Amino acid sequence: MKIDQLDLGAFPLLLAPMEDITDSSFRQICRGFGADLVFTEFVSSEALIRDALKSRYKLRFKDRERPIGIQIFGNEIASMEKAAQMAAEATPELIDINFGCPVKKVAGKGAGAGLMNDVPKMIRMTEAVVRCTNLPVTVKTRLGWDDKQKNIVDIAERLQDVGIKALTIHGRTGTQMYSGNADWTLIGEVKNNPRMHIPVIGNGDIDSPRKAVEYFDRYGVDALMIGRAAVGNPWIFSDIRTFYESGQVPPLPSVTARIEICRMHLRNAVEEKGEIKGILEMRRHYASYFRNLPNFKKHRLQLLTLRSLAEIESFLLELEQNPVKTL
Repeated sequence: MKIDQLDLGAFPLLLAPMEDITDSSFRQICRGFGADLVFTEFVSSEALIRDALKSRYKLRFKDRERPIGIQIFGNEIASMEKAAQMAAEATPELIDINFGCPVKKVAGKGAGAGLMNDVPKMIRMTEAVVRCTNLPVTVKTRLGWDDKQKNIVDIAERLQDVGIKALTIHGRTGTQMYSGNADWTLIGEVKNNPRMHIPVIGNGDIDSPRKAVEYFDRYGVDALMIGRAAVGNPWIFSDIRTFYESGQVPPLPSVTARIEICRMHLRNAVEEKGEIKGILEMRRHYASYFRNLPNFKKHRLQLLTLRSLAEIESFLLELEQNPVKTL
């Protein structure tokens, strides 16, 4: 699959943009496990052009994270144009427009999935962003705003017509949020529409190697995007690729392997954000890395009380040396 001139191979696996999750520290881990393209957390166009520190910080990334896309969102076309130009200065491989976020603070203000209620504006905004940058522009969206207007087939054609280079579709509506099951039938219809010639990327409920390969083959998409299933489970990318190439599902990582991955993530976070902030933000990941391990709750609670990198490193080393006894 190629997005403009960016060649991602025959079976691309993409890391979805997720707020408070896909920062540089986590993107590096996922790239290490074989994610072919990663995305930043989504960046507010209004905050970015106001020079908000947090939004400017989201534009930062390391070369080892490449290829990378910066995702922006907003409800004002002029602000989105300026934000796209600012994002392009960070030299990512592409700019992605978020038309998929369904949360109230975004969609309720007419941004993200909220723009599916105003398709003409969505198209005008996309065309404006495409025109204002030399980078490839992609879009991530949903099936429609609600069950009464699942109009993604028409929207996909119109987005393609104004110049986007790839389209990611999450198989839910805006009002569905993250509930129920993702419906990939319309994703397949978009991909199989003879008018479509840009890559179509499927997203939603890809949580195992078997499902990934099954959906890739059944719906004919050009790539798969993985979001929530990668949290605490970044090895899902390498597991999917192994199954795709060999038909074998790799065994779950050992306790020792999980500890080492968690340690790498922690070090990345501290390097990126400093010891205090890195440790605080890493706390949201501990439960995910060690989910389903018996008796881990007490250790997670201990991890949440530790305040220095040295203390956490020592604690993880103790767990690593005594995995059976400790867990």
